[in-house]
Amino acid sequence: MTHLSGKKVAFLATDGFEDSELTSPWEAVTSAGAEAVLVAPSSGSISGKNGHTQSVDVTTDGARASDFDALVLPGGVVNADHLRLDAAAVDFTRDFFQQHKPVGAICHAAWILAEADVLSGRTLTSYPSLKTDLRNAGATWVDEEVVVDEGLVSSRTPDDLPAFNAKVLEEIDEGAHSGQTA
Repeated sequence: MTHLSGKKVAFLATDGFEDSELTSPWEAVTSAGAEAVLVAPSSGSISGKNGHTQSVDVTTDGARASDFDALVLPGGVVNADHLRLDAAAVDFTRDFFQQHKPVGAICHAAWILAEADVLSGRTLTSYPSLKTDLRNAGATWVDEEVVVDEGLVSSRTPDDLPAFNAKVLEEIDEGAHSGQTA
């Protein structure tokens, strides 16, 4: 079992997230001893596409990557589409790469990575409909359950959550990766 005591993990999401892609990694991270913090564009709470609600801890305009050890990006089409249009969310995401910190992205969450311009030369997976977008952003897209590339963990769908969670915990435990760059 990975022990992440003393680690602080940001979860970046907004309304329309895929419920299990927030709740399952959140549970994995907190069960391993880390503190999970929900970052969103607006204060209050956010709602998943299947009804899960979660209180926002920090807004994107006040969040700093330097305050966290890692970032998890849940998917959901609406969530991912809205986040990639939020300049503070994009900057926040890019800063994790600039600071060489682990980032996990599942399903449609990879859209914000394209917007943050951090995919050139990277290998990842996502929901299949993002394949062309990610390739156009310079990535090599593969259809695999989970892909790890220098601290960047990616998976395709909620079916991949067990593998995704395990690799996210492993990468957080390992810490900074010199190859994790913007």
